[in-house]
Amino acid sequence: MKILILCTGNSCRSQMAEGIIKSINKDIEVYSAGTNPSSEVHPFAIKAMREIGVNISTNEPHSVEKYLEMGFNYVITVCSEAKEFCPVFSGKVKHQLHIGFDDPAEAKGTENEIYSVFIRVRDEIIRDFTKFIGTI
Repeated sequence: MKILILCTGNSCRSQMAEGIIKSINKDIEVYSAGTNPSSEVHPFAIKAMREIGVNISTNEPHSVEKYLEMGFNYVITVCSEAKEFCPVFSGKVKHQLHIGFDDPAEAKGTENEIYSVFIRVRDEIIRDFTKFIGTI
């Protein structure tokens, strides 16, 4: 089973989803990528995942171009459709799904308020991807 999690920057949601899936089922090959990858994984995403025992601190954002020649069972977009254009994967894929989340990198407020958005989105990713993995 191979899964690609796809978003725009590959710095928050897709990185967290990759880490969650790997923690749920180590037999699944999971990758994440973005159409316009950031220079680094967001520090709050790393911190939020570390709190639940998942280490994404060595992850790096990747361009979707890196994966176009690979085949996937699932490509899952995680953008929030209302605020962003969800990318489309043009490589070999059996199933394309959308499981959307707010972009925590867009959160405004104090550092604590912003971080609380990362925690909320992380918990939503855990909920939704645990449910998804249970169906495949």
